[in-house]
Amino acid sequence: MKIRKISWYKAVIILLFIISVSWRYFYGRSSGIEKQSGGETGITVTPVPTAEPVKATGEFAVVKRVIDGDTVELENGEKVRYIGIDTPETLDPRKPIQCFGKEAAAKNRELVEGKLVRLEKDVTERDKYNRLLRYIYVTEGESGQEVLVNLELVRRGFGHSYTYPPDVKYQDLFVAAEREARESGRGLWNSCPVPEENSRLSPTPIQTSNVDSSCKIKGNIGATGEKIYHLPGCGSYDKTKIDESRGEKWFCSEDEAVNSGWRKAKNC
Repeated sequence: MKIRKISWYKAVIILLFIISVSWRYFYGRSSGIEKQSGGETGITVTPVPTAEPVKATGEFAVVKRVIDGDTVELENGEKVRYIGIDTPETLDPRKPIQCFGKEAAAKNRELVEGKLVRLEKDVTERDKYNRLLRYIYVTEGESGQEVLVNLELVRRGFGHSYTYPPDVKYQDLFVAAEREARESGRGLWNSCPVPEENSRLSPTPIQTSNVDSSCKIKGNIGATGEKIYHLPGCGSYDKTKIDESRGEKWFCSEDEAVNSGWRKAKNC
């Protein structure tokens, strides 16, 4: 009887061991458990990789229509003026259609009309015409890469850098893009004559006694409020007069002028 009892006990132990091993084997296969060497138990759970989407800041909207090269209307009726750039005029009743204005509007239409865009604010909410001031991004291609439309228009020669403080977040990018487009002869830089800058003329220059004689760069403010600096030797340098009471300035270097919100005259 003692031998039979021991045999029965061992049989139960063996049966439980077989059930346990079988359960772990089949459960492990169905749960994605793989055998690896070096572990205490000999099995590890293989995690499923996950990726958190990058959340872009700003607001999203659909562009209902393009007004011109640097202005659009959203589906909610809001008009948006692009920050940091200026394109040739097509709709200003005070001016004729400017060279490359239609091309700039067509390119803007190709980039954003009817598309979902992301709008990024700088400092100023609206301009004097109650238009939203924004940087505009659109996703292009299968890669899903975002394109800064403001910068793309300048880079391709459909407009030029137009920085107006305090909205200067991407000023360096716009200035560099304009320089590259101009030197490469892209767009309006190849098709249009370089216009003479709108310089305010005065019979005599108005200066103050504390102006450093070595600071010869003229920071002029045009009739439209645009801030333009002129280097000695530029086409409009001699007839550009500086009135410091209007906020016009003399600069000692181009970096100083650019950092202060002025852009280089096109005929320099």
